[in-house]
Amino acid sequence: MLALPRGGVPVAFEVAEELGAPLDVIVVRKLGVPSQPELAMGAVGEDGVRVLNLDVLRHLHISDRALLAVEVRERDELERRARTYRGDSPRYPIDGCTVVVVDDGLATGSTARAAIEVARGHGARRVVLAVPVAPSETVAELSKVADDVVCVASPHPFAAIGQWYEDFRQTSDADVSRLLSAARARRQDAT
Repeated sequence: MLALPRGGVPVAFEVAEELGAPLDVIVVRKLGVPSQPELAMGAVGEDGVRVLNLDVLRHLHISDRALLAVEVRERDELERRARTYRGDSPRYPIDGCTVVVVDDGLATGSTARAAIEVARGHGARRVVLAVPVAPSETVAELSKVADDVVCVASPHPFAAIGQWYEDFRQTSDADVSRLLSAARARRQDAT
C-alpha cells in the first residue's frame, strides 16, 4: 500500500491492516493555480516527477514564471514532508511488485497521476489506484495510466471530496507519522 499524504494515509492504513500489507507513502503535491489554489494545474512528486494539466494552464493563461514559483514552493514542502514522514526509514522497496496507490478521493487526479509515475519509476510491476470517491471522468482518465482503478463511488454531480465524508478534518503530519510508525511496527512484529 502506498498512500498519498496526508488524507490518503488513514484510508490506506485501514486497507493495509485488513490485507496485512506493508504501508508506505508516495509524497506528492498539487500545483494549485495562484488565484485558485484548490484548482490543480498539475502536481509534483518525489524524484523530480511533474505532471501538468495543460488545459488549465492554457485556459487560465498561467505563465511559466507563475508555474515555476508554485512548483518551487511545493517542492520545498514535498521534501519537508518526505523527511517528516520517513525520518531515517528507507522507502519500502517496490521493484517488481504490485502496488496499490491509495488516496482519500480524487478531484482532477493530478496528484494521483504523479504518484503513479513515482511508483513506476521505482519499478512497480503493476499499479492499482484505489479511492473511495471520485468523478467518473477522472476515473476514466486515470484508467489510462494505472493498470486498474478501484473507486467505491462516482457520484454525479461531483463537487468536492469532503462532501462524501462525515468527518473531513485535515489529517496532521503527526497523524501521518503515527500511522506510518504503527504500520512499520506491525511489519516488524510479523517478521
